[in-house]
Amino acid sequence: MTKTVLAFYKFLPLQNPQVEKERLVCFLEENLVVGTIILSNEGINGMCSLDQDKTEKVKSFLQQNFTLTGSEFKENRVRSNVFKKLSIKVKKEIVTLGLPEIDPTAIVGTYIEPEEWDTFISEKEVITIDTRNEFEVNLGTFEGSVNPNTESFHEFSRWWKDKSKTFKNKKIAMFCTGGIRCEKATSFLKAEGVEEVYHLRGGILNYLDKVGKLSTSKWKGDCFVFDQRVTVNTNLEPGEYELCHACRSPLRLIDKDHKHYEKGISCHKCFGTKTTKKIFSLRERKKQIGLLKDRRSKNE
Repeated sequence: MTKTVLAFYKFLPLQNPQVEKERLVCFLEENLVVGTIILSNEGINGMCSLDQDKTEKVKSFLQQNFTLTGSEFKENRVRSNVFKKLSIKVKKEIVTLGLPEIDPTAIVGTYIEPEEWDTFISEKEVITIDTRNEFEVNLGTFEGSVNPNTESFHEFSRWWKDKSKTFKNKKIAMFCTGGIRCEKATSFLKAEGVEEVYHLRGGILNYLDKVGKLSTSKWKGDCFVFDQRVTVNTNLEPGEYELCHACRSPLRLIDKDHKHYEKGISCHKCFGTKTTKKIFSLRERKKQIGLLKDRRSKNE
């Protein structure tokens, strides 16, 4: 059966995220939904996959309980589930910037629609900033955008404070995978006194869905996604990457030919960085997975 990948987030005050978690777990397990969802006092952030015929039922539940609107969902069709299980966690923030005083429900940048994005970021006075992490940027980004070279979103505020003078009197346009990081980043910049701050509505995923196929698109490369597809291309189809099981780095097909690549154990990026104990653990894990697959094939 065809599956739906559903991505969503909403900044809204949740008085008791733990209670919301219990309600979500009950409903989603009943409807065989798998994925990753984060709850906090500031809202909800999630991506999940489910049977296509249950899409509207799940969206309706999320709309009723978290005031999500139809336009705040990003949908994609796939052939099989892109998550192995359901994971719902309660954290301090739904996306970690580390500045609890920043509130996107109070102040945020101006949205730019996907259809207008390429024209807008082509203007001379606009500086386009990719708010994602270094490895994500390396897989694909918008032509001419600034890479903050961060390893986590938590580092973004420090990077901005160090570089802000460079962008004085410029219009700042920001983007991320689904919209949540740049929404919080624009709120942060507005709090810092930046007047003209803009962000891509719905993030890269919404952009690829609406205009990614156009030959004039300023997007180059693949977009990293936080599920088993690893990346999606401009057609929102799985890209040609897989994750190294040892360090979780995205690998191209050519990377698997590297002399330091060993499936489930290491790649050229993490070779030599693991302890003997860790390598033993990875080899044992690989062995157990192989045995499990053998047992399953014999029972089919």
